[in-house]
Amino acid sequence: MKTESLRDMYGEKLVELGKKHSDIVVLDSDLSSSTKTGAFGKEFPGRFFNMGISEQSMVTTAAGMALSGLKPFVSTFAIFLTRTYEQIRQSVCYNNINVKFVVTHAGITVGEDGATHQMVEDIGLMSGLPNMKVIVPADSVETASVMDYLVEKTKTPYYVRLSREKFPVINEDGYEFREGKNTVIRDGSDLTIFASGSMLSFALQAAENLKELAIDTAVINVSSIKPIDRANILEYAKKTGHFVTAEEHSIFNGLGSRVCEVASEEYPVPVVRVGMKDSFGKSGKSWDLFDYFHMGVSDIVAAGVKSFREEKKYETIS
Repeated sequence: MKTESLRDMYGEKLVELGKKHSDIVVLDSDLSSSTKTGAFGKEFPGRFFNMGISEQSMVTTAAGMALSGLKPFVSTFAIFLTRTYEQIRQSVCYNNINVKFVVTHAGITVGEDGATHQMVEDIGLMSGLPNMKVIVPADSVETASVMDYLVEKTKTPYYVRLSREKFPVINEDGYEFREGKNTVIRDGSDLTIFASGSMLSFALQAAENLKELAIDTAVINVSSIKPIDRANILEYAKKTGHFVTAEEHSIFNGLGSRVCEVASEEYPVPVVRVGMKDSFGKSGKSWDLFDYFHMGVSDIVAAGVKSFREEKKYETIS
């Protein structure tokens, strides 16, 4: 598959949208060459603000801009935004205002920068905030569509999680992101893999391998983590009866937890979660780390076999 950078697409879309919307402003914390917001800064120097290594001030400044009618985009590495949790909670989410947080360098694909920079808990942190929506695009095409959606159709807080690495392009041109809706990439009748971000391409490869084991596997892209597509999850609980979740994030408080919550409330099925298992990351080659942490294609296949072999213990809760 062709691979493209999600953060490169983010930078390109900022410039494109900035030409159409004079009220878009961008704030960064001295990382614009890495987050790719620098392109916006060169095109619109009067609407770009390098806040330095002062992320808490960056968030409160963005909140003030939003309250003044502007459309601020706030960017840094995922790990560094978490030090502003109180400001995001009190200044942005409590007031339910139009600030968009688009972070890069999330997950273990930060690679050699190691555990201190590999943020694998952020989806849980941001999902727990009232009024905050959480999106994890799967590729560059979806990233572009998400940006259009945020600017054209929303006025509340959003957290968008991007990676350092290039991802395979899975969605076709013309794809349109829909908040709270999953996308069925591949249908199946025996097992469902719900995947987000970088793990979607792994899930598709795993589904091919599971086919050789006579397990017909559906693969579903879950880019809208909050709100999540309850109807789709329950549809496939009834259709396949066996789930695997795959995410470049802790299995606690991320995609796996969201899917388990929905299923357990209405139609419990066996779920095996693939992701970081209560551990920090480690320095290494980005793609090698997936195998090291048992998050690679073979691990998703093993999770699928395990889920498929487990008997359903419950039917619909009345």
